[in-house]
Amino acid sequence: MIVIMAGGRSSRMGREKPILRVGGVPMLLRVYYEAEKAGETVVALSRNTPKTRELCLREGVPFFDTPGKGYVEDIKWLLCEFGPFVSVSSDLPFVTTGDIAAVKQAFDGETNLTGVLPLWLVPRDLKPLTYNGYAIVGLNAVGTRGESFFELSNPLLALNVNTPEELRLANRIARLVGR
Repeated sequence: MIVIMAGGRSSRMGREKPILRVGGVPMLLRVYYEAEKAGETVVALSRNTPKTRELCLREGVPFFDTPGKGYVEDIKWLLCEFGPFVSVSSDLPFVTTGDIAAVKQAFDGETNLTGVLPLWLVPRDLKPLTYNGYAIVGLNAVGTRGESFFELSNPLLALNVNTPEELRLANRIARLVGR
């Protein structure tokens, strides 16, 4: 199963990120349309995202509620409720079906996979979270043991939209790449 994480507080943005538009399309729908081509996909919501719930209801996107206590807590809850899954953040507007399918194919159902990009692939305008020479991206596989990095190659995965400036950048990129 593929779970789109869309229940966060969006504190840096100041409003619900999943409903914000990139290239004229709400980010959640951009991610959902790519994810559903890779397999069964559901959206994880919480009490923090009432407008995102409305969007899911209006568009017929399957969802369920998490406790909404925080990202790590919600991931643990999801693992207990549903078992291992592929996780993608709703604020990755340029994730592709191929990116998600690659993580899904590499996932053994047990070992956690953290999606990463080599820093040399990251466009210089982006400032992603980095660790050990990699940019950490919001595409992962959640299992029950260990952890491995899974190297991806889509440079636009480094753009995780968390701030108004990143939203403006995402819209400029969407115009440039026609997506």
